[in-house]
Amino acid sequence: MSTAIIDARGWQSSFDLKTGDKVQPENGAHRIVKEVLQKHPYPGDMDKGSNRWVSDTALELIDKYMPRFVFLSYAAQYFLLRYTPLTDEARSTIIAGAFREAERFAELSGYTPIIVGTGDMTPLIDNIDITRLDGLALCTNWSARYAGLYEPSDKDMTLLSSHPFIEKIVPREEIVRLFNGSPEQAQRVPEFLMAGRKGYAFKALSPTMKVPVMIPSDNFTVPVFLPGSEINDITGIRGEIEKLIADRNIALIIMEGIGINDFSLPYSSCSNGKEWFCYETGDAQYLTISSGEHRFFDYPKGYKYYDETDVNNEFPFSGYFKTIPENTFASSFPGRSIAVGNKSMFMHMVTGADISIECFSRNMFNQGTMAVIHRENK
Repeated sequence: MSTAIIDARGWQSSFDLKTGDKVQPENGAHRIVKEVLQKHPYPGDMDKGSNRWVSDTALELIDKYMPRFVFLSYAAQYFLLRYTPLTDEARSTIIAGAFREAERFAELSGYTPIIVGTGDMTPLIDNIDITRLDGLALCTNWSARYAGLYEPSDKDMTLLSSHPFIEKIVPREEIVRLFNGSPEQAQRVPEFLMAGRKGYAFKALSPTMKVPVMIPSDNFTVPVFLPGSEINDITGIRGEIEKLIADRNIALIIMEGIGINDFSLPYSSCSNGKEWFCYETGDAQYLTISSGEHRFFDYPKGYKYYDETDVNNEFPFSGYFKTIPENTFASSFPGRSIAVGNKSMFMHMVTGADISIECFSRNMFNQGTMAVIHRENK
């Protein structure tokens, strides 16, 4: 059983991650995690101390659990760049601060860092309004470049095909071919996937989120800091971890919202997708990195997520995730592993770590912290 421990500013309770039922576990791993959560309250997604929270929480967990593999996500700069109008100087200062925090963690922990930038941000030029079509168009708050399209009329296709902000409209069959999908996986892919041009974001009815000032660029390549490596694709990162961890402790560090233009360390330029498709910051990119294989189909862009939602759904604390993703590095690694990140819902699902700690935020409203213990007997 995987156990979730939620800390809401000092109030703590434990649950079965899958069912949501309240539990009362009492063992060493749970005592360690509860102590760490209580000592390190989350400051908030856009707080200047958010990235420091990642480092400090991870360092404390390392001291108490002694893992061989650490997976960290620094995302404060992503939220700040996305939602805050900034001067070039202020933007550079925020990004430099994120790198200093990652370097501080590496120095204090002694772990060998592998640092991955998820891609550059670009100013939002305009939105692509997809609310007045005859067919159904779906996108999410966290995807700018892609939207799904179902049962479009001829009028819709004529309009969208000539739209100056839309780069490509790809039929389901082409997506399944590109990622070598199965017939079962094909059922969850939209009839068409629309790709917007750089600087343009699809917009559906979604009144709950802030309006961004920057969005992910079309990042077909991303930077990876791994001296001595000849890696050229993000699917190759896992293989490098498997080689290096034989004789050293490894920290895989994800730097959200930072790409080749702002990466301040020596890097390899790595492919971040296939052909016309590039990963945005999100579950598919994280899972591709952690599994070593393309993971478009776990939660395809533009899919009908509500078809899989009902009152009896499992994993109630995990957002749109309906199962624990398989084949991540940490889930099969025989040594101990942890994950810490200021990206809600992600760390306990996409990393596969024995113990994960993450912010417990929804639509950027800070509700505390959450830890998940997947394995407690290593």
